Amino acid sequence: MTPGRGVTNPGGRIVWRSNFNAHGCQPALASIGLIPEAEEGKRYVSSREHGMHALRHFYASVLLDSGESVKAVSEYMGHADPAMTLRVYAHLMPNSRERSRRAVDRVLGPSYVEDHGP
Repeated sequence: MTPGRGVTNPGGRIVWRSNFNAHGCQPALASIGLIPEAEEGKRYVSSREHGMHALRHFYASVLLDSGESVKAVSEYMGHADPAMTLRVYAHLMPNSRERSRRAVDRVLGPSYVEDHGP
């Protein structure tokens, strides 16, 4: 992968989504039985659950789950702005409540004792 250029082939040229799906991903998925084999002379049945779309979704979800910033993920995905990334991938972002609690606990340290009263 070339930074800022997306996925590239050994010659440094961009791998187009349609070629990746038709010649790489879909044949591999068919060979392990996740999608049906293409009929002779015909294309594989397309689906958003398989191919480049699924790979992009997986990539974004791994980054967001690992705590990468939405701004960085937006840049990596080639989105025009982070708002686009939020609209598409916000459902993948982990619940921030526990992360917020851990951040406060780290700052306050082990000496912090919660007083629940008498």
